[in-house]
Amino acid sequence: MPRRGRARRQLVVFALAALVASGCTAGPSSRPAVLEDDGAPAPPPSAGTSRAVPLPGLAEPKASSLPWGDCDPDRLGDLDAGGSAHTVSCARITVPLDAPGLPGLGLTRMGLTKVGDGRIPLVVLNDVSGEPGTRYAVRLAETLPGELLETFSLIGVDRRGTGTSDPVRCVPDAERETLLDHDPTTTIDPLLDAARTAGQQCAITLEDVQTAYDSWRTAGDLEELRAQLGVERLNILGHGDGSTPAAYYAARYPDHAGRIVLDGVPDPSTDLPTVMSDVAAAAEATLDEFAADCVRRNCPLGDDARAAVTELADDAKANPLRAGEHRLSSVLVRRAVLAGLSESQRWPELADAVAAARKGDSTRLFEFVQPWLADEATSPPRTDAELVTRCNDTVDRLPNDRLRETTRALGTQHPVFGPVLAQHLVWCSPWPSRQEDKPALGSPEAPPLLVVSTATDPLTPEKGTVRAAEQIPSAVRVAWQGAGHGALGSPCVGAEVTAFLVDGEVPRDGTLCPA
Repeated sequence: MPRRGRARRQLVVFALAALVASGCTAGPSSRPAVLEDDGAPAPPPSAGTSRAVPLPGLAEPKASSLPWGDCDPDRLGDLDAGGSAHTVSCARITVPLDAPGLPGLGLTRMGLTKVGDGRIPLVVLNDVSGEPGTRYAVRLAETLPGELLETFSLIGVDRRGTGTSDPVRCVPDAERETLLDHDPTTTIDPLLDAARTAGQQCAITLEDVQTAYDSWRTAGDLEELRAQLGVERLNILGHGDGSTPAAYYAARYPDHAGRIVLDGVPDPSTDLPTVMSDVAAAAEATLDEFAADCVRRNCPLGDDARAAVTELADDAKANPLRAGEHRLSSVLVRRAVLAGLSESQRWPELADAVAAARKGDSTRLFEFVQPWLADEATSPPRTDAELVTRCNDTVDRLPNDRLRETTRALGTQHPVFGPVLAQHLVWCSPWPSRQEDKPALGSPEAPPLLVVSTATDPLTPEKGTVRAAEQIPSAVRVAWQGAGHGALGSPCVGAEVTAFLVDGEVPRDGTLCPA
């Protein structure tokens, strides 16, 4: 019997007459690729795509040991679990906390939310610098197709060091501010000094486990979660750089990998200057999309929102903005705008915040960067976990002379967001170098992984996601032609993801979803 969601998918691809409305399958879909309205050709298939391993079936948990209970209201921040359209419960589990060459370093706690009453668990991971996974899962449930939530319950995970998991708090306040507000395209020395002090303090605070906070070991946390969920195979939805530990899970535990969706995968290339340049270019392209959206909505920034943002940031070089006791430097203004661009549903809010800042009220603009600076009991600063995880995941370090050359080039080539991305290059320069080889992103023994790219993504650009898909032998890619960080808000992508997760239909590699 066709599912109710099938009608929704037929509407999305109504122009295609050959849509197959079959039951559950475990192999490639016979549906044709979705085409753009302008007739652009589909992207080429990912290199090395393999069908040797079929997509696993779905199975309900056998014996879960997780102690689900009511959520502490403070734990979900501004989200009201009682007001959600879905049942929300919370739990914590303990997982081994080890480091390279140093096993047996004890345990750490990991925070979880369960959203919805679907019988099959679907683990949800978010960016390490983004909203904690426990909260992200609650918001995500409101946007996913109903058919998916009838089958799955979302298991939001706060990755190690973030949110309600045992958080990383190791960067001194002064250094945290410098890491975020100094412009390295002018001089890197103050930022290098702050990064060096931050690294030293994190080494003191974290001791032997300093290098244990990375995406590879997060994949190990997921294996422990699988056992406690009582499932033979783990189904995962990774968003942004949350896709990296999800891909590592399939590579490390292919026999336990279920149906896995990666929504925007970071570029795995070790050529850091090129990677950051691509991110900066994508961020500025997203700013152009934001400006076009402003014109369509007649937003308060007028017919040139890009110029309004640029002027505000440039003016802040000489006269930093103020938001209460907080100071917004030029680069912090840019970071706030970038944070807003990554959430397309907040673009009207971002436009209003920029307009208010131009009139002297920067309070609403500061709210976009507050999570990186504020250290509250239930909300650790995102900067610390991002610094530790990013630097542990990164293999190469640029020498100081190359850093100076690269940061200047980023500022010249990408004047709006180049300074923000240049910061990330400097952050890891004094950090201990990774002693292990960078692990493979995929495995030929893993089942098909659905990789979703977004044409204009300010954090995980399509170029990088394509490179990642090329390194995952079992990847099939769906390309959304829209803008924003991640594509799950697209009805077409939602239909493809639902068909993959619920019905076991693997889309044709290179499927296009129009904006």
